[in-house]
Amino acid sequence: MQAWRCTAWASAPELVEVPVPVPGPGEVVLTVTAVGLCHSDLHVTGAAAGVLPYDLPFTLGHEVAGTVDAVGAGVDPGMVGRAVVVHGIWGCGECRRCRQGLENYCLGRGGAVGGGLGRDGGLAELMLVPDVRYLVDATGVDPCVAAPLTDGGLTSLHAIGGARVPLDGPDSTAVVIGVGGLGHLAVQLLRHLTPARVVASDTRSAALDLAERCGAAAAVAPDRLAAEVGDADLVLDFVGSPATVALGASLVSAGGELSVVGSAGGDLEVAKGRALAQGFRVSLPFWGSRAELERLMVLAREGHVAPETTRISLAEVAEAYTALHHGSVVGRFVVDLSRG
Repeated sequence: MQAWRCTAWASAPELVEVPVPVPGPGEVVLTVTAVGLCHSDLHVTGAAAGVLPYDLPFTLGHEVAGTVDAVGAGVDPGMVGRAVVVHGIWGCGECRRCRQGLENYCLGRGGAVGGGLGRDGGLAELMLVPDVRYLVDATGVDPCVAAPLTDGGLTSLHAIGGARVPLDGPDSTAVVIGVGGLGHLAVQLLRHLTPARVVASDTRSAALDLAERCGAAAAVAPDRLAAEVGDADLVLDFVGSPATVALGASLVSAGGELSVVGSAGGDLEVAKGRALAQGFRVSLPFWGSRAELERLMVLAREGHVAPETTRISLAEVAEAYTALHHGSVVGRFVVDLSRG
């Protein structure tokens, strides 16, 4: 079968032929129906040798929807044909974080994160999933909607749900910096889950238009954000650059929180009695739990969250990654394999 593989560090992925996977005991093989493309893929393929604890080669694609094609011994054969999404963080299932349901913070996972991030992912016709517990039912959800929600939506939901500051009234304010593949979903989730006023910011006019379509009360360029917001209870920074981290920190009110989701190299000096507001909190959320992904599929099924997508074929992945690198896509690229 064909698969997009990371075959060498600091190099573009390659479309190559690989053997068809066969499930062993406890394993499941999916017919892939949709895969979201993510900036994390660019971080992986662009990394220098030795930066990431992954062994090459492996198949990319960590936002995966599919149908169960075959199951190994010990797995209910009644699952065959079921529509599912893959929870992309493959925790050990035994450490105290996994027992708490926080598989995204697994203490025993080792170097590889999961499918598409150190292990074979879903940018292929079929995908081997090593344990049925990594699957979540996605019946009734368009695969091209479901796939990007497994990271873009899940990370946003986890960042919002993990915030310690209450967004419990219309006088609360939540700020979303960076209205990309994650940020536009965060706007939708904040609007549905909280009564807070949602203000979005981006340097791209198309992204600001998207934020307004997703329900933001205001969408402004970064240089207008302070005047628009005043101060904020929660700032979600989906860029994480030096400029956006500094901007986000300056907006947080007393007792408020800055949640840095993006990984663009920004840092923050944390010290009491300096420039930060009293009671300032900073969080660095990573992905989300399986239970949160289950909740997200319910929200998608009910029509409360849906990604802005550009649907492409498996053959168009290289061009899509180039566009993603240049920031010329609004929303999410999704490889649509559901139509054959």
